[in-house]
Amino acid sequence: MSSIHRTLPPAADPLGEALHLLRLTGTLYCRSELTTPWSIDLPRLEGHMMFHIVTEGQCWLEVEGSEPCLLQQGSLALIPHGNGHCIHSSIDKNAETTPLFDIPVEQVSERYEIMRYGGGGDLTLLTCGVVRFDHVAAERLIAQLPTVITVNSWNDEAGNWLQSTLRFIAREAKSLQPGGETVITRLADILVIQIIRTWIDTAPEARRDWLAALRDKQVGQALSLIHRAPERDWTVASLAKEVGMSRSAFSARFTHLVKEPVMRYLTHWRMQLARMQLQETSDPISSLATRFGYQSEAAFCRAFKRMFGEPPGKIRRAHTSPQAFLDH
Repeated sequence: MSSIHRTLPPAADPLGEALHLLRLTGTLYCRSELTTPWSIDLPRLEGHMMFHIVTEGQCWLEVEGSEPCLLQQGSLALIPHGNGHCIHSSIDKNAETTPLFDIPVEQVSERYEIMRYGGGGDLTLLTCGVVRFDHVAAERLIAQLPTVITVNSWNDEAGNWLQSTLRFIAREAKSLQPGGETVITRLADILVIQIIRTWIDTAPEARRDWLAALRDKQVGQALSLIHRAPERDWTVASLAKEVGMSRSAFSARFTHLVKEPVMRYLTHWRMQLARMQLQETSDPISSLATRFGYQSEAAFCRAFKRMFGEPPGKIRRAHTSPQAFLDH
């Protein structure tokens, strides 16, 4: 392994640092103008998150494994794991549901489209989106998120940030002035991250596993060191020393909170970052090996194959765009 050494300042907010790594990519947004009666079946989109913002009217959301949920004006629903789901104008077991990709859309830009669909009755306006994060931190975070996150803060004074953002999106969606789709997509990106941050701050489930580890004084500091300098020649002993714990106590606490040993976590973090670089850049494999702390390309390739079952060269050749679903 590489012997790069430098002093890293302690992280004041390891959880905040981890959230800062999240970047949205592969996104598509749709302004949906739906008139009753209507019912749409959205397929599972592996590796993506989907959301619906009700800017006018109301609708019902049904996600497998969850109770039907009424979304009223000002509501937002986030489906973090890309589960297939249905949205309807009303709950009617006999209603015919139309697959999403069978409904024609008007393509406004590469990232924005308009859908007009329904039976001509009462109007519901939705801003819908498909997004994904392009950093390994997202894998850990999304694994802890529930099947559905819903927020309804249209008239909730405690949710001023959400209120103002939703109202701005609603105004832009209603008029769609020149450049409006850009405003909506940027605001929706921010909204998705902010919804996740709110869930982290308020949900009891956010006090477990990786998120709990980031909040822990010593383990959170160790995670931040790994995240900021994955190429460094870390050992259990060196990380324990950095956070002021004995080797045995640190190892036990890290494994208890993170649910895997520290050196396995380090290798997983490095390999996931390397895989992302393989898919996004044309950098030589030897360069990636050095970047992620390996003294030789052969050692890096062995570690990579142990993690993913295939050598890095094959992963690069087989890579296809994560936005392939957009070609419907």
